[in-house]
Amino acid sequence: MLKDCIKQLEDSGDYRVIKRFKPVVSYCEANETDKRIGVFLDTETTGLDAETDKVIELAMVPFEFDTSGRIYRLLPEYNGFNDPGMPIPEIAQQITGITDEMVKGQSIDSGAVKKLLSEASIVIAHNARFDRPFCENLLDEFADISWACSIADVNWSEESIEGVKLEFLAYKYGFFFEGHRATIDCQAGIEILSKTLPDSGDLVLKRLLEHARLKTVRLWAEGAPFEKKDDLKKRSYRWSSGENGKRKAWYKDLQEDQLEEEIQYLREYIYHREVTLPTDNFTAMQRYSDRV
Repeated sequence: MLKDCIKQLEDSGDYRVIKRFKPVVSYCEANETDKRIGVFLDTETTGLDAETDKVIELAMVPFEFDTSGRIYRLLPEYNGFNDPGMPIPEIAQQITGITDEMVKGQSIDSGAVKKLLSEASIVIAHNARFDRPFCENLLDEFADISWACSIADVNWSEESIEGVKLEFLAYKYGFFFEGHRATIDCQAGIEILSKTLPDSGDLVLKRLLEHARLKTVRLWAEGAPFEKKDDLKKRSYRWSSGENGKRKAWYKDLQEDQLEEEIQYLREYIYHREVTLPTDNFTAMQRYSDRV
């Protein structure tokens, strides 16, 4: 009866019905294809600054995948609370639903986390630029594995999807979930990775893996005129203050084939002259880390 009602609504063209997400055990039947293990990871934190804020919940959901981007079994996950040693700000409690009482005396099981990382070939997060620095502050082992981002490593706009929040992507793929708790966010993220992109028809995970394998070039706009800072910000440059041995300059991370075009932009609109600029190259082992 319910299915008939849903079909009638959707067949009318005036309605779209989305379903509550229920975590699955597997997406593809077992076969002889060589498989690797990925870990979808999510953190809940006291705030947005990895230098001053702390992790209060960590979830890691491992899963089997192959090089074509197909996902097989989900494996036993890890979820743990962590006492930050400070009161959780009210805004963080409202967003996450995590209270001081829930984390009191709790700590991340470093042994369990290290075991999962030792078995995995890649860690994936929805906004890895946020999660990776927090995780590296928890355990150095997070710095010694490849990372990918289900936002930045999938060109969603090319696939006619303009929003990248996890809840919005879930809506586009026909499901909803109660977000902002680490484990369910991971499971929903894996569900999205299992889907196909609407325009190209590629598996989302396939596209993510292809991008993660590329080298990233960090272009440093050293000596850029101060009055050009707003132009650089609009073009997605970020500021490095020069701490911890890093350069003190504006920078932007690019794919290798984007470098020459970006240098030409800087010469024409920022420096107004010929200029040679320094670059750094790195891979998924360093990408999204504050340590580079």
